[in-house]
Amino acid sequence: MIEMLNAIDQFGWATMPGCLDRADSLRLRTECCEANERGDFKRAGVGRGLDLQVREDIRRDEVMWLQTGAASAEQMVYLAKLELLRLALNQRFFLGLFEFEGHFAIYPEGAFYKAHLDRHAGTNDRIVTIILYLNPDWQSGDGGELKLWTTPEGKAGAFILIEPRMGTLVCFMAGDFWHEVLPATKTRMSITGWFRQR
Repeated sequence: MIEMLNAIDQFGWATMPGCLDRADSLRLRTECCEANERGDFKRAGVGRGLDLQVREDIRRDEVMWLQTGAASAEQMVYLAKLELLRLALNQRFFLGLFEFEGHFAIYPEGAFYKAHLDRHAGTNDRIVTIILYLNPDWQSGDGGELKLWTTPEGKAGAFILIEPRMGTLVCFMAGDFWHEVLPATKTRMSITGWFRQR
């Protein structure tokens, strides 16, 4: 975790391959698949509140929000790791992070999410974005990369491509980094969420 904190301090973003071991990651993936088969996922929208709308030209993923106080045993393992990360971020950077909100996300084959910031206009509650990938045996060429622009110039500057490999955690400052999800050749799953301030 020290390496991740140092990277956030230096760059504002970090990745941690193997943050969650394969067995725990597979259990979360199974939960995700079973919920999808039950029909618990909904088309993701853009905007918030009364302005929320489904825009297939912007994003084509489906989501199921995690319910506070109703976490499964599989989720609790992951949330315990996130709590350690939340405390470490607060201690290191004095961010005042007090809770995590998140959802399972499924990108069917060919789905994408165009370039965006994770903090809604006029708000400042989402501080840190956290993504955990749940894709076993992901290979180069499968697509589905997270394209993360790494400079203050945003979409005009340098970027990296992060493959959505099982157990990899990505962390970045939610209001500072433009990013998009590129289309994949097969279904792509993750838990995406945010540490929030009051």
